[in-house]
Amino acid sequence: MTLKRIPREQYRQIFTSGHPMMDVRAPIEFDKGAFPSATNLPLMNDNERQKVGTCYKQQGQEAAIALGHSLVCGKVKEARVAAWLDFFQRHPEGYLYCFRGGLRSQLTQQWLKEAGIEVPFIDGGYKAMRQFLLDTIEMAPAKGQMQILSGITGSGKTEFIQSRSEAVDLEGIANHRGSSFGKNHEGQPSQINFENNLAIALLRHEDRAEPSLLLEDESFLIGRSAIPKSFYDKMQAAPVLVLEESLEDRLPRLLDDYVHKMHAGYISRLGEEQGFNAFSDYLFASLKGIYKRLGGKVHDEVKALMTDALATQISSNDTRAHLSWITLLLEVYYDPMYRFQLGKKEERVIFSGNHQAMAEYLDKQKQNRLG
Repeated sequence: MTLKRIPREQYRQIFTSGHPMMDVRAPIEFDKGAFPSATNLPLMNDNERQKVGTCYKQQGQEAAIALGHSLVCGKVKEARVAAWLDFFQRHPEGYLYCFRGGLRSQLTQQWLKEAGIEVPFIDGGYKAMRQFLLDTIEMAPAKGQMQILSGITGSGKTEFIQSRSEAVDLEGIANHRGSSFGKNHEGQPSQINFENNLAIALLRHEDRAEPSLLLEDESFLIGRSAIPKSFYDKMQAAPVLVLEESLEDRLPRLLDDYVHKMHAGYISRLGEEQGFNAFSDYLFASLKGIYKRLGGKVHDEVKALMTDALATQISSNDTRAHLSWITLLLEVYYDPMYRFQLGKKEERVIFSGNHQAMAEYLDKQKQNRLG
């Protein structure tokens, strides 16, 4: 039987277009790392895969294949093929892949053909596509002028990043706002998925033919997501743009991020009472995370203000009292830390300005480079 394959030269198009793919690896493999446009409909479940793998090591390929056929047969096979058919009825242009583009892909393709449809599998499978994405991250810094957007806490860096076509939103990819209070309601991706999604964002950025790559100033870790080292090292040498914002404009933004959005999310998920308790726990846990940096005295002072603000919020539905602890944290922790870090980058700063001035600077820079 002639097997229809998608060649490796199409990897880029697959990822930039979000082409639908069916991943036939076992769930345990998929959970460790996957692609955003892939759906897991395994040929074998975790237990079956383990048995076949053990058989392969002890008795060889033929015995392992025979065991696989005995495990996935009858109604089990019918149910899995039916799920595959349903996927390709919804995504007739879709592809399938396994770990290396080997036996699992070929067997799935064969069973689908017996069921009446021909579906190509991706040459090299997950392993080769994953390596393609890792190579993309490794090579990206050399392909264009990287620039780093810095700015004091609450200056609206993420908001600005999301408004610019030359930017890639690292915090969005990590699903974390990057600070001690930066946790989002949805969990962060696995490290592998963070890297996969970063690579795809870089491919799409490259397709837009932008003259520069704008990234937010980040630590090596964004929550638990680690920026790949070679990429991060390049960020540490790139020119810096400083977004400036007044305290009166920063405070409402932080109140909205730390309080309004987080509170609303917990209420939506858990209901009024449990949601408020979970929101309170989030604030106290975030504060505890910087206990050593604050010191006991300051920590206790901020905690007392936070406790009072929560009491006021629950009694009168007024969140303005939260501004007291946010302001104190800015004064004693965030602002001094930012100024210290910026001081180490001072020689790399090429422009400073507010949102409007920064946008105008980048627009002019883009015109000059493209012109």
